[in-house]
Amino acid sequence: MTSLLVIAKEPVPGRVKTRLTPPFTAHEAAALAEAALTDTLAVAAATPADRHVLVLDGAPGPWLPPGFEVVPQSGGCLDERLAHAFAACRGPALLIGMDTPQATPELLAPALDFDTCDAWFGPAADGGFWALGLADPDPDLLLGVPMSVPETGDVQYRRLRAAGLRTELLPLLRDVDTAADAAEVAALVPNGRFALRHRELTTELTVTR
Repeated sequence: MTSLLVIAKEPVPGRVKTRLTPPFTAHEAAALAEAALTDTLAVAAATPADRHVLVLDGAPGPWLPPGFEVVPQSGGCLDERLAHAFAACRGPALLIGMDTPQATPELLAPALDFDTCDAWFGPAADGGFWALGLADPDPDLLLGVPMSVPETGDVQYRRLRAAGLRTELLPLLRDVDTAADAAEVAALVPNGRFALRHRELTTELTVTR
């Protein structure tokens, strides 16, 4: 049974996308986070998998589409929360975050195929990773990996290789963390909800200055 996991935070002002403030307010940053999450969930829902799971810190809202199991994130550091999400799977699993609304079903679908590999790794431009797929979702592959630092992706990738896993690479993508990231990602998906909300908010910023 294949599982497609989206790990996310409820888009609450002051708790998400704090690096977008300034130039955006906390409420605007949360609106951008909600738009990114909405786009990501739509892409995940359109990607064939036996299970679609939202691993959520917080409570679901009207942005949640049908067809998703919602499970709470565990406590602990991010490596522990990711490991716990994989440990709950009973078959191949692909985990993505809520920060890459430019992802597509065509990009994700191959990463649920493990016929010729044991793992899929999606590097992020900030040195982290935006996707991780495991044929055997062993939580020990994540525990102890330093998270949210420039070497996160390198350490995680080397952990996969050191375990002897045949690892395929997904394209490098940019997470939405800063205002510059948001502008670049919005330009990649001009018709998405994230890009629409970004245009609305940047237009308001321009008008008020």
